[in-house]
Amino acid sequence: MIMTYEWVQIADSAEELSRMILQSEQAEQYRQAYHAVYDNKELADEITAFARLKELYEEVQRFGKYHPDYKDVMKRIRVDKRKLDLNEKVAELRLAENELQDLIDQVSFIIGRSVSEAVKIPSSNPFFSSDSSCGGSCGTGGGCSCSA
Repeated sequence: MIMTYEWVQIADSAEELSRMILQSEQAEQYRQAYHAVYDNKELADEITAFARLKELYEEVQRFGKYHPDYKDVMKRIRVDKRKLDLNEKVAELRLAENELQDLIDQVSFIIGRSVSEAVKIPSSNPFFSSDSSCGGSCGTGGGCSCSA
């Protein structure tokens, strides 16, 4: 591919957009929340332990209730997950992640739509989803794999 002036402009614009996102309030809040969680050694250790427990949980799930540690692992995963979910710093990090993801989804949506209405835009937010397989007039559900 030959780098034309137009491609250089596109690359420059992409870099500028990237810098703007990284300098956004959402990105700064995410960085602060991330550091609040992972600079706290005790909390970071809890998250690491939970990640190991999730691996054990996946192994137990393969065998179901026939696994010798099934009940213990199922109880521990629920208790530990709830403990992390109720941690204020973890909740703030999740909120900051969602806010940053929403910003990225909005930017992706705007860029995609500037190219074409038919561009598929992956998004964690259904508002920005471009999946039109359920659009139009099916209305019955099922026929186009949508639910009524």
